[in-house]
Amino acid sequence: MRDINFLTENNAKPIWHPMAHPAEMRAVPPRIIMKGEGVSVTDAEGRAVLDAVGGLWNVNLGYSCDPIKQAMATQLDALPYYSGFRGTSTGPSIELAYELTEWFAPEGMVRAFFTSGGSDSVETALRLARQFWKIRGQGDRTKFLALKKGYHGTHFGGASVNGNANFRRNYEPLLPGVFHTPAPWTYRNPFDETDPAKLAKLCARAIEDEIAFQGADTIAAFVMEPVLGAGGVIVPHESFMPMVRAICDRHEILLIADEVVTGFGRTGAWAGSRLSGTKPDFMTIAKAITSGYFPLGATLIGAKVADVFEADKTSFGAIGHGYTYSGHPVGCAAGLAALAETKRLAVNENAAARGVELGKALEALKAKHQLVGDVRYQGLMAALELVSDRAAKKPVDKKTMAAVADAAYGAGVMLRVSGNNIILSPPLVISAADVAKIADGLDAGLTAAAR
Repeated sequence: MRDINFLTENNAKPIWHPMAHPAEMRAVPPRIIMKGEGVSVTDAEGRAVLDAVGGLWNVNLGYSCDPIKQAMATQLDALPYYSGFRGTSTGPSIELAYELTEWFAPEGMVRAFFTSGGSDSVETALRLARQFWKIRGQGDRTKFLALKKGYHGTHFGGASVNGNANFRRNYEPLLPGVFHTPAPWTYRNPFDETDPAKLAKLCARAIEDEIAFQGADTIAAFVMEPVLGAGGVIVPHESFMPMVRAICDRHEILLIADEVVTGFGRTGAWAGSRLSGTKPDFMTIAKAITSGYFPLGATLIGAKVADVFEADKTSFGAIGHGYTYSGHPVGCAAGLAALAETKRLAVNENAAARGVELGKALEALKAKHQLVGDVRYQGLMAALELVSDRAAKKPVDKKTMAAVADAAYGAGVMLRVSGNNIILSPPLVISAADVAKIADGLDAGLTAAAR
């Protein structure tokens, strides 16, 4: 690798960063991260900070998981790559597909289609949902419903079902036939309802209204995250997802659960859908499947869908979709090792316990700092929504958000800023002491910004 002076001089010049303005990156170059160990990362200046972002919701096992590294090295020696096209399989892909269908058997998943990440997984689910209805002879079912504030990736299909204008406007027009309904967000919703259970019913009614308006026989699927992540960690009432499932069943609409963030323990359960005992028709997974050590994802398929595809005798059942790296043997080897460690460490239990501690700390920060308008959390996914006026719920400006993040970094904690939200998604192996350090870093950031 080139020396630090070279990296610093060329930082943000030959590279464009995701979710950032190139001009802003050139004006204020981002931090250069050089090393990761445990739950911390070290920058080019030698400062180690606790990674309260967990990479990007995905480094669940931290940065020192030797079993994953060893599994990848071993597989590289045996077979570094082979294509899943042309009807070929590899040992790791067969084994991981089996493990995933076992892992998500309570959700009714029976098949796996491998992808290179979460956006790919969502795109695959959308395409297979439309194809399902063509096989069934109901080709008019092409529309999708989704929640406002939902996030489903960056491909054209995923961006189209995204419910946040920040990820849509610069790329419109997007996929036609996508419609959004209100999210069960108690802090901001069109019903001015703060009771979670009542709000869940109002949002479910809005879905029913949209279905009636569009025509149920034109809708392929409803897409939702069990807990909305990038939209600000919006945690629906436990009754909401079962109501959505019941609505979809009444109108014969497929349900796609986007578990890219919520899968593998982050919510305190092995799947976000499992929090409410919901069985979707598709599940999209990625991120923690390898703990971020290799780009890998999968679309999981329920029995109702799989049976229709596998019983088809026409060309409509042929899957004309895939990726060069679908079922990559090194990625699947990493996934097998990550799943084994995830089970061994029971990270879902740690996420639940540390999540309670983190929630209490965030509530204390809200009581202390007027900048904090709302806090939301489930397991080890959390958000603080910052406002300049609590009564008006007016979002703070970018300068204030940057001040919070910079001061927290100085106090030894890496945060993620998304709009006027501070997003927390630390590794699922953090300790109680780590939770306290995150709280201290937030306190330092909020105190600095208030000045």
